[in-house]
Amino acid sequence: MTPDMIIAAIITVIGLATPILLAGLGELVTEKAGVLNLGVEGMMLLGAIAGFAVTSMTFNPWLGV
Repeated sequence: MTPDMIIAAIITVIGLATPILLAGLGELVTEKAGVLNLGVEGMMLLGAIAGFAVTSMTFNPWLGV
């Protein structure tokens, strides 16, 4: 493997893991406040599905965001 391939793989992994890392950080903050929320990944998935549905129905990507 060349150094360019290794750098590209690291950049890809960081880019793909960012949403899960942000959800984990949010869960950490809420756990520290005493709130137990076990559905963080489910809420992220539901939000992505709703955004896709709105975008595909209205043909307006800004409404999906």
